[in-house]
Amino acid sequence: MAQESEDVTHEGAATAAPSPSSPTSGLDLVDLTKEFPGGTVAVEDVNLHVDHGEYVVLLGPSGCGKTTTLRMIGGHEFPTAGQITLDGQSLVELEPHERPTTTVFQHFALFPHRSVLENVEFGLKMHGVGKEERRRQATAALEMVGLETLGNRKPRALSGGQQQRVALARVLVTKPKALLLDEPLGDLDRLLQLRMRVELRNLQRQLGLMFVHVTHNQEEALSMADRIVVMNDARVQQIADPLTIATKPETEVVARFMGDNNVLAGTVTARDGDRLTVETSTGATMTAVVPDAGHAVGDPALLSVRAAAARLDESATGGPNTAECEIVFVEFLGDLVKLHLVAGEERMLVKVPGEAYSSLRGREGERIRIAWKEDDVQLLRA
Repeated sequence: MAQESEDVTHEGAATAAPSPSSPTSGLDLVDLTKEFPGGTVAVEDVNLHVDHGEYVVLLGPSGCGKTTTLRMIGGHEFPTAGQITLDGQSLVELEPHERPTTTVFQHFALFPHRSVLENVEFGLKMHGVGKEERRRQATAALEMVGLETLGNRKPRALSGGQQQRVALARVLVTKPKALLLDEPLGDLDRLLQLRMRVELRNLQRQLGLMFVHVTHNQEEALSMADRIVVMNDARVQQIADPLTIATKPETEVVARFMGDNNVLAGTVTARDGDRLTVETSTGATMTAVVPDAGHAVGDPALLSVRAAAARLDESATGGPNTAECEIVFVEFLGDLVKLHLVAGEERMLVKVPGEAYSSLRGREGERIRIAWKEDDVQLLRA
């Protein structure tokens, strides 16, 4: 059973949203660092600005520092060094209930003995709002999430998605400046996750609130974020919009974590202005246009090509940006087919439309040739 004294810290102070024109408007993390006793550095030198009305997702594997970063913003962890400000106000010395932020945790922590309406009223009650006024505001919050007819039910009578919306209403009713979401869809089944992505993003757009959302799910991040912050080993690897993260990863970590990039190591064998020629470990030759790359002939290079950018080209006879591969597994996923390949000693992945499955089924062990455009080759930082 949830403890009411603990759950108070999930609610933020009722604060009006600031003017977007304010020169200090938004959330700023400056050189934010968290070191735990024993010397474990969970977050190191994180710098990030989030505007009001922006949906930012912190993405990365377990243990990368994303949840610790979120907890420091919400006041559930205190930084070892660095600064956190919201609209120019430092949050570092404030307790969670003193901050104009609210956190929705993965486990909703609804009070099972209270009705839905009473759950939503709880934060307002802790802030001293009178009974009639908090009932009015809680009812409006339930209408906002489409649950106005279920106010008298207990949480156990609700579906997982409905419980998630109650948890959202409970924090939104306190009118936070920033809503912090820690793996908010992690406890939901796949179909419900897909539906809640749409509902959550639409709600954020309607409210115009700043959302900072933590997940390890790449698809979730790409589908919901205005910007994605990819983290690994306590540090930020790349900050960009979803299209850039998906198609132009800057580092090996980002390229590998996003899952659908073929990462190939090689050696620069020629340079003509901004065009590099690289002989890779697969035996394939790759060319890429990389202004100011700083690579000379003989230097090692790390390149990536998206699985969706590669294509089957069985009529090709070799040349740059092609590779001869053996089919390891043909994976049918309905609207697409993933071809798991091996070239030399390197595993590779190609995505093709689902209608190609009939011509590819059962061809494991066969050799095929794939090709890609020079424009789709990315030079990575190690």
